[in-house]
Amino acid sequence: MTPPDLLRRMFDEAVKAADPMACISAALPPKPTGRVVVIGAGKASARMAEAVEQVWGPCDGLVITRYGYARPCQGIRIVEAAHPVPDQAGVDATRELLDILDGLGPDDFVLALISGGGSALLCAPAGDMTLSEKQQINQALLVSGAPINQMNIVRKHLSAVKGGQLAVAAHPARMLTLTISDVAGDDPAFIASGPTVADPSTPQDALAIVDRWAIDLPPSAKAVLAGQTGVVQPGDVRLATCDTRIIAAPSQSLDAAAELAKADGYDVRILADDLEGEARDLGAEQARMALGLQARMTSGDAPILLLSGGECTVTRRGDGVGGPNAEAMLSAAISLQAAPGIWAMACDTDGVDGAAEVAGALIGPDILKRAKDTGIDPQSALDRNDGHTFFEKTTAQIVTGPTLTNVNDFRAFLIQPPVR
Repeated sequence: MTPPDLLRRMFDEAVKAADPMACISAALPPKPTGRVVVIGAGKASARMAEAVEQVWGPCDGLVITRYGYARPCQGIRIVEAAHPVPDQAGVDATRELLDILDGLGPDDFVLALISGGGSALLCAPAGDMTLSEKQQINQALLVSGAPINQMNIVRKHLSAVKGGQLAVAAHPARMLTLTISDVAGDDPAFIASGPTVADPSTPQDALAIVDRWAIDLPPSAKAVLAGQTGVVQPGDVRLATCDTRIIAAPSQSLDAAAELAKADGYDVRILADDLEGEARDLGAEQARMALGLQARMTSGDAPILLLSGGECTVTRRGDGVGGPNAEAMLSAAISLQAAPGIWAMACDTDGVDGAAEVAGALIGPDILKRAKDTGIDPQSALDRNDGHTFFEKTTAQIVTGPTLTNVNDFRAFLIQPPVR
């Protein structure tokens, strides 16, 4: 199998391991008697709903997913809305979801299906904030370079539904939340901003993050953070009947990819499943690591695979079109300088890198020659955060369409021994 073929097959295997159809049934209890309501939000939530009904049969409820990610369900209503910046469809669907939860009693049961992307899709601006103001804040957070967990703290305190508030809306009903993790450390409080999970952060924490990353807030948002927000603190009795289970996480997907590479004779080294930081820095760092490993290899050594996951960020410096995976690979290509015997790939398992309908990119020793042949300068593209344009012109993009799941970024470096 060629290195590019192996990289693509590993990514496909990583996505397959996180498919709700493959992992939700083991976490589902028998369908409760009495009234059952299924709700959810996220890029994987529609697929999760489809998997639930495969086990439980038709159910009542509503799930909000990204445009293009809907799935056929027997009873659960699927609504599509915008991601990563919310829109009116998300506001309307969130309001309808809250109406469904209103009036539930202690004998009722709510199944919440939560995955990455739910922060934007569950949209209920707190206080007097408008949707337009929420959109501006969300966009500013996305280009600030702030880690996703810090973004989500701000989002929680500017929302009427995140940070455990969705669970409070269902109280006193019993609730089980099934989640697919796309966050470092797999903390449910940060997956989709934890709509059914308590959070110890305060409005003051959110303000400190806003100051740290120079986010410009409108007066309505400042007024919200000046008071006591609705984020539910740990120990709140209203969450006593709520349980949360993670059904898929980045580590499972990396393990699945690793098994495929081991079968092909690779010495597999999983660096971590929770790496964060600037995408360009991580790409360059892992490229240097690959070069260092190759320099110590002999011609008889087994090829090496470096695997990692996590969620990197991009601080916008230019006006290009890019995302963290494209930026990481562009930076890696510059650092590798066409080194023979090294290929690399970075893709988001949801099929969307940044806001583009592109999963990521795959590079090899010929990537800089391709760039030269098409007249695009790699360093200039990196300076402009224009990774997607670079890889589109060099025909190195990976486009999957909706994968219907989301366990975050997948990065792999294949290192062949040098020819001496």
